[in-house]
Amino acid sequence: MTPAPLLADLTAKARATAHARSSTCPCGAATLADRPDATVVRHAGIVAKAHPPDSDLTELTSRLTVATRNPEILLAPLTPTPSDLHGRLVTCWPYGTPVDPDDPDAAPWEAAATLLARLHRTPAPDALPVMRGPAKAARAIDKLRNAAPHPAAASVLRAWDTLPAWARGEAPMPHTRTLCHGDLHLGQLLRHPAPEGPWLLIDVDDLGVGVPAWDLARPAAWYACGLLLPEEWTRFLAAYREAGGPAVPADGDPWPALDVPARALTVQTAARAVAKAATVGRDLDEVEQWVVDACERMAALPPQLAQEHAK
Repeated sequence: MTPAPLLADLTAKARATAHARSSTCPCGAATLADRPDATVVRHAGIVAKAHPPDSDLTELTSRLTVATRNPEILLAPLTPTPSDLHGRLVTCWPYGTPVDPDDPDAAPWEAAATLLARLHRTPAPDALPVMRGPAKAARAIDKLRNAAPHPAAASVLRAWDTLPAWARGEAPMPHTRTLCHGDLHLGQLLRHPAPEGPWLLIDVDDLGVGVPAWDLARPAAWYACGLLLPEEWTRFLAAYREAGGPAVPADGDPWPALDVPARALTVQTAARAVAKAATVGRDLDEVEQWVVDACERMAALPPQLAQEHAK
């Protein structure tokens, strides 16, 4: 949980920013997220975010600048310069309408894919840091290794060991000039202006240069694990290709490009699930078990062999 002084002052910052921008503020307030890596509070039409404790000022400022310069793809912050609050870097943003988790049929797969393609085709600034996707996957594995013993952990770690070093955050990525989001999922989209504005990508904490297939890896992994319907995956992939996305070939089999990132995201998801289950001493739920089962299959077929066959 966020320390009380930080949460109180973050809420006050959101309120002060909202009041400075409007003389008729309705003064509705809420805590939207309260996690070790991010705290997000809302006051009326303003959102204030405390970024992860290990955020680097120069790198975060570079990422915020990209969002400021590409407001048709990424939600732009109110200012590209973060402030310091209790030792945490803090930014303010306009509020937007998020994806409705209770209406999966309305999930904006085409919009997500199109935005990704446009992001991947945007020239990356020279000073932009590396995309942090592989580093986040490695942190999930570290948490699993430091958690209490769990019978599913061995399968996840075996699958992790089959991945190339770059996908484990242990070596440079093979491509580092494409602008990438770094942590794409449906929670990273919202409509702005609320409630019916265009869809935009949010959360620049992992944005950087790297392998663009990583941004397609989570829906690809969900599809491969049976968690995303084939028609939804087809819609997503087709929209990405139609928008000229460079992560996969324009036609033909996309899996040689997607295989390693999709495996890495599957392992990351499984590692987080098993670590959480081990912490509270519970069994895995059905969805978590599916992801662990996928890790078991992955461990039996290394990525370089899987790429020789169409999926």
